[in-house]
Amino acid sequence: MAIGKRRDQQAVHTEISASSEAMLETNVSRENKESRQVENTPLSFIPVPPKYSFNDVILPEKTLDSIRNALAIKEKGDLVFGDWGLSQTHKHASKIGINLYGPPGTGKTMVAHAIANHLNMPLMIINYADIESKYVGDTPKNLTKAFQTAEQTGSVLFFDEADAILSRRVTNMNNATDTSVNQTRSVMLTLLNDYKSIILFATNYISNFDPAFMRRILAHIEFELPDAEGRARLLQKLIPPQMPNDIRIEETARQFDGISGSDISNAVLMAAFKGAGTPELIVRHEHLFEALSSIKQSIQANNNVTIETRPVSEAYVKQQLGNHFIQGGQN
Repeated sequence: MAIGKRRDQQAVHTEISASSEAMLETNVSRENKESRQVENTPLSFIPVPPKYSFNDVILPEKTLDSIRNALAIKEKGDLVFGDWGLSQTHKHASKIGINLYGPPGTGKTMVAHAIANHLNMPLMIINYADIESKYVGDTPKNLTKAFQTAEQTGSVLFFDEADAILSRRVTNMNNATDTSVNQTRSVMLTLLNDYKSIILFATNYISNFDPAFMRRILAHIEFELPDAEGRARLLQKLIPPQMPNDIRIEETARQFDGISGSDISNAVLMAAFKGAGTPELIVRHEHLFEALSSIKQSIQANNNVTIETRPVSEAYVKQQLGNHFIQGGQN
């Protein structure tokens, strides 16, 4: 399998458009969720054609190797499980379960599309908001429906922001909400055990995963922030040859560590508009430097945010919430 062997053909994700699409999908998902909660109508899940291929992805070679190894189950499964007899010793390992984890903006969702494209399969994207319901017992039913639809349509099932559904189960259950959460987790475990096709997960917070889910996913592939070489490759792909500029790519790549492909994409676009607003219509090195500096500053500010917590009494909560206080999970 020739994934990413020709770097000159690779392109990077255009995160501005991807972010816009994600916002639109989130709004649509929220509207659909609110609508069905009013009517309590059954859900429908629709697979989509993959938007990206591995030619669109810029990743370190070790990450691409990990993806190749995970996909070998699909391509070499008959040999390993059939001819070599591992179906007798590894009865539950023939399914492809891949978890893509790492910081935001590193290409996890894009790779999910690329995997589906490589396998010539549609992609069915599930966010927790798509299946969550205020009706007791409906969330597990929606989850089951998602698995059934993926199997019936021959789709790659992809759970984005998977920590929302694969997080640790509640050990000290105090109300109906805790019980419902654990019920959903238990159903998910059963579905993972029985599912025979391809399932992908993506998360920024792998530390939140329940160990039981970790054991049931065959491959956990880390996505890291790009190094100087990766940043240079990203800049080269993101700066079109027809855009007049005097940007010093190698210098810029060395200066700005700790940023993602998404950050670089956003900075290039910001610099392009800055240059388009000048009389000479040239994107200067300073324009990109300023854009990246602004992004880096915002990242550092976000990382420095601290949240102070303190224990409060039930009486305090009642006082703050007034008549909206819910006790014991009953409303």
